[in-house]
Amino acid sequence: QVQLVESGGGLVHTGDSLTLSCAVRVPTFSSRATGWFRQAPGKEREFVAHISRSGPNTYSYYGDSVRGRFTISRDNANYTVYLQMSSLRPEDTGLYYCAAGPRGYINNYQLTEAYSLWGQGTQVTVSS
Repeated sequence: QVQLVESGGGLVHTGDSLTLSCAVRVPTFSSRATGWFRQAPGKEREFVAHISRSGPNTYSYYGDSVRGRFTISRDNANYTVYLQMSSLRPEDTGLYYCAAGPRGYINNYQLTEAYSLWGQGTQVTVSS
């Protein structure tokens, strides 16, 4: 049973743009927070971006290294989360994971422990 499936990764050059998609095949999608993490060889899994559940207020947050270059969005009608990436750098290289939280808002959005569902990742490689 695969509930989250990432796609859109690939090999790009420095300065290029790339958009990742995550199909979230779970019920109550609009009531769940989602996030993107990445992991490079030899490094810990790093928080990239978060978008909260849809509600009276919907919040987006970004890791320091990607803020201003990446944009997270969600399409509730199509049960999909996107990560738009621009001005890519070699240090953006890694395996990108999509994650979903339980129902409701979550506090520690930058921590992997806050999310209950994970995809298997899509590889992004940025050449110099």
